[in-house]
Amino acid sequence: MLDPLNDIKDAQTLAQAIVNTIPEPFLVLDEQFRVMAASRSFYETFKVDPAQTSGRLLYSLGDGQWDIPNLRLLLETIIPEKTSMDGFEVEHDFPNVGRRTMLLNARKVIYETGTSATMLLAFMDVTVRRGIERDREALQLQTEELLRQKQVLLDEMQHRVANSLQIIASILMLKARAVTSLEARGHLQDAHQRVMSVAAVQQHLHTASGIDQIEVSSYLSQLCGGLATSMVGEGQPIEVKVIADSVTIPSARAVSIGLIVTELLINAIKHAFPKARADARVLVTYETEGDDWNLVVSDNGAGKPENTPPDNGLGTAIVKALVAQLEARLDVSSGPAGFSTTITHATFTSSMPLAR
Repeated sequence: MLDPLNDIKDAQTLAQAIVNTIPEPFLVLDEQFRVMAASRSFYETFKVDPAQTSGRLLYSLGDGQWDIPNLRLLLETIIPEKTSMDGFEVEHDFPNVGRRTMLLNARKVIYETGTSATMLLAFMDVTVRRGIERDREALQLQTEELLRQKQVLLDEMQHRVANSLQIIASILMLKARAVTSLEARGHLQDAHQRVMSVAAVQQHLHTASGIDQIEVSSYLSQLCGGLATSMVGEGQPIEVKVIADSVTIPSARAVSIGLIVTELLINAIKHAFPKARADARVLVTYETEGDDWNLVVSDNGAGKPENTPPDNGLGTAIVKALVAQLEARLDVSSGPAGFSTTITHATFTSSMPLAR
């Protein structure tokens, strides 16, 4: 171990070797901020001459380019009060180097004699890092602006789609009132309800937090409520009830399920109750279990008479096509207690009630 009294030169040699080993630019300053020692990386980074650096006042190096206000603030105000400072950021145009952003770490070393002090000053070049951060911030702002513009365009598109659907629905209703054929009027009214079903999906897409997900319970409740309001007359009140799990599903599946429910509900309201009854009810249930799901539309009406020929109408064709598209299974049951249609994806045992 070195004896500081007998081996001062060796101690100075060791200290300079330590300074030169530090990979970042490093300075040792006296109390007047004169350069006592500088690391090799300091000379290489700032391209200064050792002969014009050692023993000179830091602020006068290179004809004064180191006379930086923030550096003076650090050395003359902050360090005397705190004795140390880490991560003090300085941005400056250095001659022969260009504009650089440096993080300064400073320490004031006070010796046991108390007669003098030394300042240690380390530099870390974070120019590239700050540039990347600025680019990232600019990209973030640009992305946010693009998302804002996208949302504006999406809102405008949704508004136009909603208006177009409303116009189509209105035209269909006007045509239904104008035609004299009861069959044609019925077809036009059914088409009107199908358009309103698509409009309900569109409305949920507009209000949902995610464009591709729809909350099933509120969607089916709104859809069935709208259909019931437009179709159920005062002379034959029919309760339409929805029981559904509070889950979200992809909008594509929601469109198909909405159209299926529309067809089945239209059919139930039209045909399930040939005679008025006080407890007339249609129940729509939707439940899930993992990736499996089960949709049931049931009523407590008259059911289908025996030996009724298969229904090959447009509504039935639509339901079958949508069920196939969903890769689901279609089952129907009819009896004195009513009629029910079940659409099942994969194996599923329902725990929901029927409209009995």
